[in-house]
Amino acid sequence: MTVRVVRRVMQQRMTEIFLVGVGGFAGAAARYLVGVALSAQLSAFPFATLLVNLAGCLIVGVLSELSSTTSLLPPELRLILATGFCGGFTTFSSYINETSVLLRSGELFPAVFYLAVSVVLGMICLYTGMLLARSFIS
Repeated sequence: MTVRVVRRVMQQRMTEIFLVGVGGFAGAAARYLVGVALSAQLSAFPFATLLVNLAGCLIVGVLSELSSTTSLLPPELRLILATGFCGGFTTFSSYINETSVLLRSGELFPAVFYLAVSVVLGMICLYTGMLLARSFIS
């Protein structure tokens, strides 16, 4: 490859990294705000993380359907929203950690419930998002 081609590829990658970073910042800030808004919960159950993960699945479902079946979502916007925002917004590592905390404190049923509800409702939300996107483009 020539220096010009390498430079162009690097510039494209840096643009993509910037777009993901901007979306990730917004997603992480939104995730923090959801946690703050729900911090008044008296329950030890991680409702904020569950809500964020389900909302993230719904958003990714919509974006996935729009990007794979239409030209309504340019690749740059998909990078900002799906990779950046949803990547910064959803908190799978928190999900696993909070499940571990429930298990370590002897809360077997809430831990299993949390795991199952997150996965099952996440899939339902993903497909619901896809159906919503289809209804907008039909």
